[in-house]
Amino acid sequence: MKRFKNILCVVDTGEVCAPALERAVALAENNQASLAVVDVIERVAAGIGMPEGGPISADLQAEMVSAHEQQLETLIDPYRARIEIRTKVLIGVPFLEIVREVLRNGHDLVIKIPENPDWLDRLFGSDDMHLLRKCPCPVWLIKPQAPKSYRRILAAVDASDAYPSAELASRRALSRQILEMASSLAMSEFAQLHVVHAWEAIGESAMRSGGFMSRPKSEVDDYVEQVRRHHTQLLEALMHEVSGNLGQGVTDYLKPRTHLVNGRARKAIPALAEQIEADLVVMGTVARTGVPGFFMGNTAETILSHIGCSVLAIKPPGFVTPVTLVD
Repeated sequence: MKRFKNILCVVDTGEVCAPALERAVALAENNQASLAVVDVIERVAAGIGMPEGGPISADLQAEMVSAHEQQLETLIDPYRARIEIRTKVLIGVPFLEIVREVLRNGHDLVIKIPENPDWLDRLFGSDDMHLLRKCPCPVWLIKPQAPKSYRRILAAVDASDAYPSAELASRRALSRQILEMASSLAMSEFAQLHVVHAWEAIGESAMRSGGFMSRPKSEVDDYVEQVRRHHTQLLEALMHEVSGNLGQGVTDYLKPRTHLVNGRARKAIPALAEQIEADLVVMGTVARTGVPGFFMGNTAETILSHIGCSVLAIKPPGFVTPVTLVD
């Protein structure tokens, strides 16, 4: 993947982060990219009778920073011979400080291990969800048990044309980004590339329900088949366009396997990822551009909450983060 030139790897010195760090180092080596590794610690709050920012709280904060700096150096030391690595300890709310570090230094990729699964047994915690919503660059969340090399990569695209023109252009650009990034990664990993587009025939269930919208089975079947054919054409057009951008040789080598799945994306994509035993899902998180603070849609967030493998989440061109730098 030659597109990343300024990588930020987020580690927790108290957690297992070797897969993310090894991936970040290898990616930086292959891309001749710069690499920064950071740890984020909480700000020391003033206790009872202890003034905010006073000497006691300042000393405690300094000691915490020093301890984590030493742990970072120990963690990074085995990789020093391979590549130059900058380290830094950030202080504050993790997702905010990570996004601010991206803004300060122009990072084009964030790599990290997901937070510990919560009681709902979801892979991504609240801090990760905030990061996925608001980080202006791609975020690669690497499962702690992730293999060193990927065997199957799933690109989740939206080839539908049922959107207002401005949003449609943004969604198409995002789908192209997803396919190009997934293809590049599949090439470097010698992995199978799978591409999924979920579609629905609007009103099908109502027409089959026997209620006032009920239609003869043959009529509904014909309607659903027409919709399926339309989405098949849309996906083929998207694949053809991206193939032209990448070069026919790349497509011929990868032989991407397309999956046109009838059903809601929020259920169909996690189910397919599990079925094919995907090691990585590449997907988008927002569709609109230039809207500060525009959160992920419910569909993207639901998909992310139910995927059990690593995820590379991409923003569309023009995404504006609501996070700002502080003086």
